[in-house]
Amino acid sequence: MPEPTGVIHDIGYQRYTGPRLGRRDVFGALYVHGLRTVFGLGRTAKAKIFPWLVVGIVTLVAAGVTAVRSQIGQVVMTYAQFADAMSWLVIFFVAVAAPELVSRDLRSGVLPLYFSRPLPRSDYPLAKLLAMMTALWLLLGGPQLVMFLGAAFTTKEGMRGVWNELLDLLPGLLYAGLWAVVFASIGLLVASFTGKRAFAAGGIVAVFLMTAPVVGTLSIMPSQAVNELAFLASPSTLVSGVGTWALGDLLEPESQGGGLPIGDFGPVYALAAVVLVSACVALLLLRYRKVAAR
Repeated sequence: MPEPTGVIHDIGYQRYTGPRLGRRDVFGALYVHGLRTVFGLGRTAKAKIFPWLVVGIVTLVAAGVTAVRSQIGQVVMTYAQFADAMSWLVIFFVAVAAPELVSRDLRSGVLPLYFSRPLPRSDYPLAKLLAMMTALWLLLGGPQLVMFLGAAFTTKEGMRGVWNELLDLLPGLLYAGLWAVVFASIGLLVASFTGKRAFAAGGIVAVFLMTAPVVGTLSIMPSQAVNELAFLASPSTLVSGVGTWALGDLLEPESQGGGLPIGDFGPVYALAAVVLVSACVALLLLRYRKVAAR
């Protein structure tokens, strides 16, 4: 009988004796990684160009508004108005960031690796969605903080002026949060249907921009009720409608037109925003339940 010729080498492998991380840690890691991905952190210099260009533009606008206000002593743009004015940039930011968050994973086929960990199927899209919402809120809220600091240091009313400025800032941050929630929900849902980033980006831009003509058409109809409800047809005007109802003069003073002409339908706009976000999140969870089942 021939003697065995195989040899077992001890190359130093040892059992893992460290802590076993669970669902919360996996969710947190996905969230942090998603937030870093949106801003290109930890990636190539090319991936950082667009997100930080947008950050630079919105910050520059905020600094310019602050400088003009300090010179003339009058409010040039409220915090809520700043969020409205920068919404067009947010659309393109979402169109680039959302495919980076989800389309790359769909195309590379790494989702089974994610779901092999103690990670419920719903946690993956929710972590990505939360990262997208946070990034958009920082994009709009960070420059508002620049505006606040500039106004606080130049106020002539002392602490009372700083306090009044803070009371104006908080609704602006909440309004920025509304933009972030609505835009992130729609953008991530659209991006989740394709692994090709170009198609995902085009679809996101189309959803936001191609609904604008619908608003224009409905707003010139002979019915006043239809005119006042026309802004429900586009995500951007839907958010502005909620802002007009909830913020009033903080968004658009009467001297500047008084905001969108939504009449008494403000609660309808608020309800529509809740339904839209809820539907997008539900469809996103359903989408990843089907992806995980493959």
